[in-house]
Amino acid sequence: MDTTELIRQRLTALSPQGLEIFDDSHEHAGHAGARESGGGHFQVFIVSDSFEGKNKVARHRMIYQAVGDLMPAKIHALAIRAYTPGELDDINATPEAQERNSEPS
Repeated sequence: MDTTELIRQRLTALSPQGLEIFDDSHEHAGHAGARESGGGHFQVFIVSDSFEGKNKVARHRMIYQAVGDLMPAKIHALAIRAYTPGELDDINATPEAQERNSEPS
């Protein structure tokens, strides 16, 4: 199983309503730390009710607890964007988001 699927599998414990995982490893080819650990660079965008009432640090801890066993062998770096469904609705309601969403693809 590849690392992206391992991350996805581990994060299902947080009952996400939305989950996107991006493998950015190709952008860091030759990066010394990544070579030493053998792990890749990933971004996680997750939306879950599990984050309700928790600050950013607590949310990140929840995610690291779920995927920590994959570090550093499979994950060298992990960028996290963690939201509640309500926060995501607020973000999508901004004028900038409305403009982006109305642009033709």
